[in-house]
Amino acid sequence: MSQKILYIDMDGVICDFYSAFDKLAPEVRTEYAGREDQIPGLFALMDPMPSAVEAVTTLTSLFDVYVLSTVPWANVTGASQKIEWIQRYFGHEKGSPLWKRVILSHHKHLNRGDYLIDDRSRNGAAEFPDTNPGGEWVHFGSEQFPDWPTVVDYLTPRAA
Repeated sequence: MSQKILYIDMDGVICDFYSAFDKLAPEVRTEYAGREDQIPGLFALMDPMPSAVEAVTTLTSLFDVYVLSTVPWANVTGASQKIEWIQRYFGHEKGSPLWKRVILSHHKHLNRGDYLIDDRSRNGAAEFPDTNPGGEWVHFGSEQFPDWPTVVDYLTPRAA
């Protein structure tokens, strides 16, 4: 029997997007006010969300897991920074939990699978169940799924 497909967003789910801001010079924050996702080097500065690395590693043993993230159109270095971030926290060698399992897309609903963990409804996340009969958007950070332990507890029995 094949494993169910699970997609996981990065920013605000695996990575703490806002943790990067404290590491920026004040003048950079001022220059990019209102368009913070365009700051060069921003994605490399993010810390993991609490329990994210452990949770994702656990889920890779239960599901066919892929990172499904969006890169800001005006920040072309964001794509390479996201790959570097995954390699830093999950390993870069063959056999590491997310080795060659990163998909960058502005249209998440076009991917076929069973579950999408995402903190926002944008870029096709909310439409994911509509284009994947039986598929489910697990709204990370919501009242139902406030953190990683809750998400792992919910998904574990659904892996079979």
